[in-house]
Amino acid sequence: MSGFTAFFKKEIVEYLRSYKALILLCVFIIFGMMSPLLAKMMPDILSHQAINGITLNIPKPTFYDSFGQFFKNLSQMGMAVLLLIFGGVLSQDLSKGTLIMLLAKGLSRHAVILAKFAAALILWTASYAFAVMIQWGYTLYLFDKLPVPHLFFSLFCLWLFGIFILTILLMSSTLVGGAYSGLFLTTAALGALIVCQFIPGTDRFSPLALASDNAGLMTGAANLHHAVTAVWITVILIVSALAVSLVVFKKKSI
Repeated sequence: MSGFTAFFKKEIVEYLRSYKALILLCVFIIFGMMSPLLAKMMPDILSHQAINGITLNIPKPTFYDSFGQFFKNLSQMGMAVLLLIFGGVLSQDLSKGTLIMLLAKGLSRHAVILAKFAAALILWTASYAFAVMIQWGYTLYLFDKLPVPHLFFSLFCLWLFGIFILTILLMSSTLVGGAYSGLFLTTAALGALIVCQFIPGTDRFSPLALASDNAGLMTGAANLHHAVTAVWITVILIVSALAVSLVVFKKKSI
């Protein structure tokens, strides 16, 4: 446990020194501020645009629109930022050989994987929590509060999808070599999931549903039971990916 604690602290310090933690936090804070503002201003912008002489009459934005914009921003640009920040979570250490000395001194390989996962998880959770709090505050200020069904569950789904990305990144980094091979493999895996969504009936089992059905859960357009199924499948995949990372890294030649 002491090895885990020491390596975990080292990971946090490195994220702070490299400004990755600051960049992630600032970007997500901007998303939290920008989403309700965009939802508020977009109807005014579009209403002044005439297309072939036709003036668009946009309905007044609501509480739903603000969180819909928030989910859209984070599920697309937010996840892209997450991939870039943690893309070299293990691959860079392996390519540079920085772990050789630590492992030679007795650091457990399991401690390396678990510490890297824990550090990434905490940074992702903290950044996401700040974004949600700012989003919530701005939305309450700019819009009339409405009862939003399954809002907290929708927020939880997106948070869980972020954890899914982190574990796939970690597993990919143990499976392939190269500084950013894990990032490329993870991107390919997400691309495969997107392609699979075009197969009828598979969307209810896909982790991507956690990042695509959030707004639909609030309006009732998405099936809640399908989302719960996707949550359980994603949890199983997260645990499985973490287990594979531990097993593969333990046997990996460094």
